[in-house]
Amino acid sequence: MRHGLLWLLKNTLNRWTTRLARAGTGPFSLVRHVGRKSGTAYETPIIVAEAEDGFIAELTYGENVSWYRNIVAAGGCELVVGGVPRQVIAIESYPSDAGRRAFGFPARLVLSLLRREEYRLLRTADAGGPTPQPETAP
Repeated sequence: MRHGLLWLLKNTLNRWTTRLARAGTGPFSLVRHVGRKSGTAYETPIIVAEAEDGFIAELTYGENVSWYRNIVAAGGCELVVGGVPRQVIAIESYPSDAGRRAFGFPARLVLSLLRREEYRLLRTADAGGPTPQPETAP
């Protein structure tokens, strides 16, 4: 059943959320990563919360999803947040309570009700600096 649900999400919801993430609209960010076996470039939509050292990601489907395994194997990835690409230079475990607090209301409430426990800090190269704005065409 889980395999069927993941297939459905990948082939329906993920296509729509990927478009939103590319456009820098909505709550979605985009993880750009390379397959650890295939070498193929992928884009996966996720929701992150900004943190002092980068961004917090909640691992909804656990550590065994391809995007997460790919970025761990590579030691990083590109994360596009609000249309701005950021270089992820490290992936670190993050405490559950602090991970939930990083997300604003109502996401924090939903994460608590669903008892989500797996969070990761996606440490970015520009962490701690001002948030850059997306470039606009003249």
